[in-house]
Amino acid sequence: MNQFLVFLFICVLAMVISPLAIPDYVNITKQAGIEFKHNNGAFGQKYLPETMGSGSAFIDYNKDGWQDIILVNCKDWPGHPTGNNQTMALYRNDGDGSFTDQTQLAKLDIKLYGMGISVADYDNDGHQDFYLTCLGMDRLFQNQGDGTFVDVTEKSNISNPYFGTSCAWFDYDKDGYLDLYVANYVEWSVETDLFCTLDGTSKSYCTPESYRGQPSKLFRNRGDGTFSDVSKIARIADPTSKSLGVCTFDYDGDGLVDVFEANDTQPNKLYRNNGDGTFIEQGMLAGIAYNEDGKATGAMGVDAGDYDGSGTESLIIGNFSNEMINLYHNEGDFFIDDAPVANIGMVSLLTLTFGCFFFDFDLDGKLDIFTANGHLENDINRVQSEVTYKQSPHLFRNIGNAKFVDVANQNAELMEPIVGRGAAYGDIDNDGDWDLIVTNCNGRPRLFRNDRQASHNWIKIKLVGEKSNRDGIGSKIIVTTESGSQVRTLRSGSSYCSQSELSIIFGLGNDRQIRQIDINWPSGLVTSLTEVALNQSITIKEN
Repeated sequence: MNQFLVFLFICVLAMVISPLAIPDYVNITKQAGIEFKHNNGAFGQKYLPETMGSGSAFIDYNKDGWQDIILVNCKDWPGHPTGNNQTMALYRNDGDGSFTDQTQLAKLDIKLYGMGISVADYDNDGHQDFYLTCLGMDRLFQNQGDGTFVDVTEKSNISNPYFGTSCAWFDYDKDGYLDLYVANYVEWSVETDLFCTLDGTSKSYCTPESYRGQPSKLFRNRGDGTFSDVSKIARIADPTSKSLGVCTFDYDGDGLVDVFEANDTQPNKLYRNNGDGTFIEQGMLAGIAYNEDGKATGAMGVDAGDYDGSGTESLIIGNFSNEMINLYHNEGDFFIDDAPVANIGMVSLLTLTFGCFFFDFDLDGKLDIFTANGHLENDINRVQSEVTYKQSPHLFRNIGNAKFVDVANQNAELMEPIVGRGAAYGDIDNDGDWDLIVTNCNGRPRLFRNDRQASHNWIKIKLVGEKSNRDGIGSKIIVTTESGSQVRTLRSGSSYCSQSELSIIFGLGNDRQIRQIDINWPSGLVTSLTEVALNQSITIKEN
């Protein structure tokens, strides 16, 4: 108890004396011109997919240096029109704080039951494309470079007719072309929908235990615009999985990209890359298949990051309500859940977390954590008095020594409860700090601009691969200052069904000099820069 009181005192003191304790986020959704409203098609039948979507993405689709936004949407159920918009939305960043809807001009006004999105230049032509997961057939959209996109799903030989959720681009075979991992959820259709109930009388949304799982997919990029389905060959096609989140990271430091798969009520999977085109599942051995009670959790979103400066990447996993968020610290060969001692366990017990990620919102050089929260059942408060449908997010500020303090409640706009789902970060105003987009199931998203008041230093890095993939996805970046070294990996996917900006911002606190920047590219090449000026955005090219 004494130790707890000491820690509580330290947390309060950190909030009182530090000017960085208060998050300076401003909700600019309306003034930015974003009028999108998510549609889940609900008409009273309580179909399972209505509870799950959808995600969003930051993308510079027109290469003007400003991050644009894609918001994923769902369509109505056949025979049950809602009168709501049913297409995704593409908002062009005008560079002056406003966005313009370009959906129709970009030829993206297509009705799909969309779920997740992942952005990358898969064909290495210099233009960012995106993959969209759906209930039914997923879609691959190729950027034509003229402000429009073309559906090349069939042409590219991609076929995923399942219940797709999160997805991620990564180069698992290190051939310079980005491959694609797609997480799939459960076997569900209107015809097989089941009756479930919370109160014994009225229908409620079913949990995934009621349905069979679906295997995930791995599509290998052939380098000619087409893909091969190597899911079974690679040994990742487990039909018992019910996957909602996917994160690619090199957990064992062997130079090969591995895959973590967050499963809902099924054991989480950790696929270690063998380097020969196959993976071996290590979740149980690594200690992240089940929680500390030996139970599979309702795992949703996931991200990886070096939050304690150890040089290895750990995991954050969002779970169902009455299950703590997991903060799995990477010990090398296994992981330990540090959520309780890091002060994010009990705080997150009653929230249901979908999107989650590591990022340095206050630029002090330590990775913080953001989570988007919201329940599945709009009547949940009738049967669980302490749990609500709409929920506020968590913003866990890293106060050092692997401890966190939730500072979201110090920002009234950030704390407005919504049915949070996807979440992503991007620098929409090019001022060197991370802004946020949070999606709202069957509601309007929230775009938050970071108006930080503290004068911490920073460096923003964009990569251009040559021998490696064009976006430099999978590159490890090390920035060394007088305070030491920070390590970040550029990755696609993570969070929940969403895509953050494909750049990296290093917060440098009060450090006055960048001694060296090292880029370890997926190709094996290393680029090093010395004596780099602070507070600027730079582009680093391979070779």
